[in-house]
Amino acid sequence: MGAFTKLVRFKSENGNTYYADLGDIASEVPAPGSQLAAYSSFEDLLSKGHTETVTVKELLAPLPRDDLPLYCVGLNYKSHATEADLQVSQSPPLWTKPAGALANPGQDILMNKYCAASYPDYEAELVFVTSRTCKDLTEAEAADAILGYTIGNDLSCRLFQLPKHSGGQFFYAKAFDNFAPIGPALVSPDAFSMSARMTLKVNGEQRQEANFEEDMVFSPAAILSFMSQGTTIPAYTAVMTGTPAGVGAFMKPKRFLNDGDVVEVSVPGVGELKNKIVFE
Repeated sequence: MGAFTKLVRFKSENGNTYYADLGDIASEVPAPGSQLAAYSSFEDLLSKGHTETVTVKELLAPLPRDDLPLYCVGLNYKSHATEADLQVSQSPPLWTKPAGALANPGQDILMNKYCAASYPDYEAELVFVTSRTCKDLTEAEAADAILGYTIGNDLSCRLFQLPKHSGGQFFYAKAFDNFAPIGPALVSPDAFSMSARMTLKVNGEQRQEANFEEDMVFSPAAILSFMSQGTTIPAYTAVMTGTPAGVGAFMKPKRFLNDGDVVEVSVPGVGELKNKIVFE
């Protein structure tokens, strides 16, 4: 049995950050104003230390650390490769987002004029978090080094993914502040099912849907094993594992994000990650 089943991280009315295990994958993510028995640190949760009953003010990304770069994987769904008319690579394409790209569930995503004019787009993604420091792992070892699963939105300015602007590198297009909303809950590997379906809606209209087992090219364990070769991956690193078909850039006509759009990513058991796009 792991240290938790369904983890949430939140800021309380007293201004402090807490962690709580909801105890059941079917449990609803707490709304603001809810009271929970919670731990003041992730270490306390692991050791089942002292709890306090506190009031939830706002949910935070369910990560033990929010000061680490985020790893990202590209072209990891067969359906997305097909819509992009690209061949799946033999190894997972990787890049990172800076820690400043992390955003919370329910947080408005502010985009300045520069980003707003650069074809902003969404990408629903399964996210896993490492449980320990990782280096040179086999795939079997990597499977045992996953703390849990959540969901995210790999927001991207597509203008800077065009070869003439990026030379084929994706970091800049995806590294803007708050371009990686993650949450609302982190589900343990024992409780999470890779047969689950992920959906994304924009203003209530479904744009993306995928089954992880059927559509994903590289499994989370295969990704972590590959990225750990010769590289030290810190404990509690979040890894965004790619997106299925349905992104705005490949719709006909193209449909990029606009001011006021509400983007919702959901997976049963994990919950719903909802963020509003706000052009400054």
